[in-house]
Amino acid sequence: MKILMAALFTISSFGAFAQTYNVDPAQTKITYVGKKVTGEHTGHLKAKSGKITVKGDEITGGEVVVDMNSLTSTDITDPEYNAKFIGHMKSEDFFNTPKYPEAKLVIKSSKKSDKGLEVKGDMTILGQTKPVSFVVTDIKKTDSSFSGKSNLTLDRTLWGIKYGSTSFFKSLGDKAINNEFNLTIELAAKK
Repeated sequence: MKILMAALFTISSFGAFAQTYNVDPAQTKITYVGKKVTGEHTGHLKAKSGKITVKGDEITGGEVVVDMNSLTSTDITDPEYNAKFIGHMKSEDFFNTPKYPEAKLVIKSSKKSDKGLEVKGDMTILGQTKPVSFVVTDIKKTDSSFSGKSNLTLDRTLWGIKYGSTSFFKSLGDKAINNEFNLTIELAAKK
């Protein structure tokens, strides 16, 4: 009986060990969508580094560091306009990448729900840290790899990005830019 109890304890506690995976920048995909009155802009960012700690079916911690200088545009086909747009996004009007070349998402906790894995954490942009929450879906976990997909809706004005915001500037007309933008993170990590 003691042997059986010890075996059951070992099996049940096996899933309780935390496993840490390193973010794979080459396989991780970050897509953004920013909307304005006259349309939207889409593009990509690259993960620079990070780690994800998983215990059982939950993410217990981790971080993803984003290279803000990797920002690209996928909707602007004219090379000159594309370069102008990217230059503006990297300027002090938006992400000020010369001063703040990285953004960081820190995961603090998660819990399972019928939507997926509900995650709470902090997002640092422009050197300012604000709480965020989002859902991770499409999770695949093995002993050697972890992947999942999440969609974050962020209000840029919380980090002080006010350019083109009707919350701060009136009479913008068709020059107005939505405060919220979306990030889709398809995370890939491995040991």
